[in-house]
Amino acid sequence: MAYEVKGVVARSKGAPVTVETIIVPDPGPGEAVVDVQACGVCATDLHYREGTITDQYPFLLGHEAAGTVAAVGAGVTNVAVGDFVILNWRAVCGQCRACLKGELQYCFNTHNAAQQMTLTDGTALSPALGIGAFTEKTLVHSGQCTPVDPAAPATAAGLLGCGVMAGVGAAINTAGVRRGESVAVFGCGGVGDAAIAGAKLAGAATIVAVDIDDRKLEWARRFGATHTVNSKATDAVAAVKAATGGFGADVTIDAVGHPAVFEQAFYARDLAGRVVLVGVPAPDMTITLPLLEVFGRGGAIKSSWYGDCLPSRDFPMLVDLYRQGRFPLEDFVTEAIGLDDVEEAFDNLRRGEVLRSVVVLDK
Repeated sequence: MAYEVKGVVARSKGAPVTVETIIVPDPGPGEAVVDVQACGVCATDLHYREGTITDQYPFLLGHEAAGTVAAVGAGVTNVAVGDFVILNWRAVCGQCRACLKGELQYCFNTHNAAQQMTLTDGTALSPALGIGAFTEKTLVHSGQCTPVDPAAPATAAGLLGCGVMAGVGAAINTAGVRRGESVAVFGCGGVGDAAIAGAKLAGAATIVAVDIDDRKLEWARRFGATHTVNSKATDAVAAVKAATGGFGADVTIDAVGHPAVFEQAFYARDLAGRVVLVGVPAPDMTITLPLLEVFGRGGAIKSSWYGDCLPSRDFPMLVDLYRQGRFPLEDFVTEAIGLDDVEEAFDNLRRGEVLRSVVVLDK
């Protein structure tokens, strides 16, 4: 029997979102229905609403979510009804060329549910990142469900589903920050602050936060920044070098995804340092760098996909660290809101007033 639930829908480019009745089918083979308890409001959802990712409207928004498995389809063995799970958009296939090389974190053929959720008139919905979790129930592939300790609050745990994991993973997985190293993070929103927290967790000795908003720089200090730089008032490259003995940082992370910011990150690193891009650029953005500088500085330039995470490995680990008081997951939650408040949350996100608004679903 299909479920009728409320969900947040973006019907057309730039139009305000609406709360509508969603039809969620019973799970088919390999699928699961999840009772969503909480879902973060991420910039990616705003990009879907504004049509900068794809134009396959209408969208069922939301993807940074945690909840309880309500039903599973035939052949599902990795989760069971009642499991507390974080949803992810990297349900590894196990068969593509990346998986066969043992690099599951780069899976090129991740799974989504085969069936579609719809509006009451039968119109098929495109779920954001294959999840669609601004809703009371959602249908996903069972591999998109990662069981974690149910003692973790859903409001915090769900944020690992995208932004927090992207930032932490950029520092730990992609950059491979080591004890005693220096790190500079450019852009101190949710992803950037997660990268700072990840660098601290890895044992970085110096962590420089760079942003143009003093309020965000204060947030960055809470997550472990040892130095802050307002790049509106100060040359960011010079300031990072000054904080690192004149050499530049061992690791620089661009959490903005803008050519000017990436160039700052490139020149603010030490020789043989690592530059990581985790901020998502717009499709029309380009960058030009002197090839001799790329060669002469050595090191590595890397892109970080979803923090190069493996959900089955990284989600439980980070939840456990949070439960031990070693990772400040709850500090990313600025406010709890309802489904009707998502459009206002997008406005707050644009203005940089929140790290994360989290939609809480009443059960």
